[in-house]
Amino acid sequence: MRRTPTGRLAGALAGLVLAAAALVAVAAAPAQAASLTQVSSFGSNPGNLAMYAYRPDNLPSNAPAVVLLHGCAQNASGYFANSGWQKYADQWRFALIVPEQRSANNSSACFNWFETADTTRGQGEALSIKQMVDHARSAYGTAANRVYVSGLSAGGAMSATMLATYPDVFAGGSIIAGMPYRCATSMVNAFTCMSPGVDRTPAQWGDLVRSAHSGYSGTRPKVAIWHGTSDYTVATANATESRDQWTNVLGVSQTPTSTGQLPAGTSLEVYGNDVVRVHRVSGMGHGTPVDPGAGADQCGTAAAYFLDTICSAYHDALFFGLNGGVSPTPTPTPTASPTASPTASPSPTASPSPTGSPTCVTASNYAHVTAGRAYHSGGYAYANGSDERMGLYNTFYTTALRQTAPNHWVIGC
Repeated sequence: MRRTPTGRLAGALAGLVLAAAALVAVAAAPAQAASLTQVSSFGSNPGNLAMYAYRPDNLPSNAPAVVLLHGCAQNASGYFANSGWQKYADQWRFALIVPEQRSANNSSACFNWFETADTTRGQGEALSIKQMVDHARSAYGTAANRVYVSGLSAGGAMSATMLATYPDVFAGGSIIAGMPYRCATSMVNAFTCMSPGVDRTPAQWGDLVRSAHSGYSGTRPKVAIWHGTSDYTVATANATESRDQWTNVLGVSQTPTSTGQLPAGTSLEVYGNDVVRVHRVSGMGHGTPVDPGAGADQCGTAAAYFLDTICSAYHDALFFGLNGGVSPTPTPTPTASPTASPTASPSPTASPSPTGSPTCVTASNYAHVTAGRAYHSGGYAYANGSDERMGLYNTFYTTALRQTAPNHWVIGC
């Protein structure tokens, strides 16, 4: 047997903690779940998972695919129905792959993020999920280079597992109320990882990811991290530790290149050239952020573990580039009379000569565009010359730009 009775008990105990006080699984909305199809055979399936898939009508060839990993006390159809991802799959034409845990593996329906047999490349649940991606590519014609993963709680920790073990498969991922990869390797330390969290250096966290696919030298996936500031199930320290892990893996500083504010009191930190994002949702507990409504940036259904705050699926879809070039509505809306201005910097009205010390300017993205250091397109600001994306074009996002040549600016001073 792949798991001993002791291992199954460990999974159940850790699952109960991650499930918090919820005793009933999230029910799926029948009308939406009816369009989600179970796939009976997709590979050797060593992790004994169930596969569900959603293909919008007229799905084009080489369409992107997003893997959705539910949390404890949840199932595939419930996560599909409530998370908000279907709206954007229909609108922007990409496939959804929704694995489901079986009670035989974990009595609380948690993905086994703390079992080394399930978090190692080529083994267990990690391999089963990878086989689902392979099946979608062969059966539905999805793109091999545009695969993404997002998950909540235990599913968020398993999202980190997929990004670590299969960087050659996933182009990006979203970790919602999750934990760093290999924070725990058994039930013994799983509880500590969840709360109060484990403190390691960025290099130590990064080494755990690098060892997951030893020798890999290709492009690493971009990563979004979401966490509620009032999450008492998975401690908020995990957001910072996950940030340390993925910024180290991607070779960027743990100091953000820009910060901003999104709806529902959500702070956003952008790292490097927008390769890592950290969202901290003010006052939110343990769950996936959703924002029911008909707005372009609204999605999902409020329910247990689906918390009415901000539509995380919308922001992740844009981060992954799934909108097919459609210009999103800028969020938040710039104020009518922006007053942000560069501090301790030369006048922005002329392009200074690059001789001597490089010119550095820290200002809002709106101010950078107004001053001619950047331009905006599709709701985002881009540095002139380097074309590096700085984040949303508004007064809330602050970016440090450094001039390296006439009318050529790069992020970071």
